[in-house]
Amino acid sequence: MQMHLAELNIGRLVAPTDDPRVAEFMDALDRINGLGKRMPGFVWMMEGSGEPGTGNTENNIGDDPQFVANMTVWEDVASLERFVWGTIHRQFYERRQEWFDVLGDMHFVMWWVPAGHRPTLEEGLAKLDLLRREGDSDAAFGWSHLTEARMWRDKRCDAKAG
Repeated sequence: MQMHLAELNIGRLVAPTDDPRVAEFMDALDRINGLGKRMPGFVWMMEGSGEPGTGNTENNIGDDPQFVANMTVWEDVASLERFVWGTIHRQFYERRQEWFDVLGDMHFVMWWVPAGHRPTLEEGLAKLDLLRREGDSDAAFGWSHLTEARMWRDKRCDAKAG
């Protein structure tokens, strides 16, 4: 069975989506998400309302509209790495502390899904909870668990960045 790589990234914006403090981030969402969707190896992205400039920010967690989620599926590790570390996405990633609160808990998880499967936000949050409780495993993991992850090892940001 062919497997694809799913990822969930959650964060809490420092301000509401219409606040000037997060305007630069919000203004770039359509461009960055559009770039991801055009990348070789991209499979699927959890969508929000489709309203321009909102990206996936309507996929919030709980009752806090500033706690948002982004989830995508990729054909393989190399495809996701190229997007994250080899495009303009990396510049926004490096500046995330300008727009997002630093979370004390792990906020990013990856896991393998059968080709054609579209994970739900609940599934992704369960994988994140599993990673938080048990650490890296074949069921839920971070970049360091993937021996084939090359760009991550060379181009990742300084750990203190959040």
